[in-house]
Amino acid sequence: MAERGIRVGRWVLGLLILGLIVRSFARNWQELQSQPIAWTFRPLPALGSIGLVWLMYAILIEAWRRMLAGWGGHLPPMEAARIWIVSSLGKYIPGKVWAVAGMALMARDAGVAPWAATASAIILQALAVGTGAAVAALFGASVLEVRTPELVPLLWLAGTASIASVGLLLYPPVTKRLLGLARLGADAPSPRTGPILIGVLANVIAWLGYGTALWLLARAVLPDPHLALGLAIAGFAASYVAGLLALFAPGGLLIREGLLVLMLQDSIGLGAATALAIASRILLTITELGVALPFLLVRRGPTRAV
Repeated sequence: MAERGIRVGRWVLGLLILGLIVRSFARNWQELQSQPIAWTFRPLPALGSIGLVWLMYAILIEAWRRMLAGWGGHLPPMEAARIWIVSSLGKYIPGKVWAVAGMALMARDAGVAPWAATASAIILQALAVGTGAAVAALFGASVLEVRTPELVPLLWLAGTASIASVGLLLYPPVTKRLLGLARLGADAPSPRTGPILIGVLANVIAWLGYGTALWLLARAVLPDPHLALGLAIAGFAASYVAGLLALFAPGGLLIREGLLVLMLQDSIGLGAATALAIASRILLTITELGVALPFLLVRRGPTRAV
């Protein structure tokens, strides 16, 4: 009876997530069509943007798999991809714990030790926020200093704090204490530095790739795509991190778009910045849902961690 209730609950949760995604897509599509600017469509940059986002997903999935392996939790590549991709849809539910909790629970169900599943999910989220803020500061400060100087101190403060936080995660005793691994498992060892370093590198590469994908998207949909690559990287990283930190905004909705428009409007114009922010939301919805659909539609047989 309990197992049936859990299964029904998972179906309800899955439908809720899907409904939120569809509603978000429909709302953004209407706003996109209403923007008073001339539109164009160049298929090659659009396809390049989608492909680059998917490549960044693959890099982050492999980094998480290696982090688990460092703690003795081995997952096949496709199983790791399924868990990472499906659990990431949890960010469309208000509150920021669902994606992390979903990743931990799914990894545990696949045979990974509960403490390793939980700790790796938390570290992955922390590294994403820390490296994203650092990348935004490094790439955005020089541009914003001329156009939006009031954002520069805040950007540098966030970047410095993030670099310090990532540095603390590289010290195993501190990480173990912060994560409460002693409470998660009696035999939980301290996290190894090597896998965490891989996670740092993978997240930095991912932020650079996501920003480049935004730059390609501008070239795909704007008639005059004069957005600088460095500003695209900084704008995407800063806005996405803000969306992650906004607990009340599912998927960072409106928070992410608002900050991205603020960072880009002086460079490419308010109308173009607003349109690009909405187009970016639609693109990420397409990439997330598109890569998740095969895992959601194909029934998974029993698997074991190897």
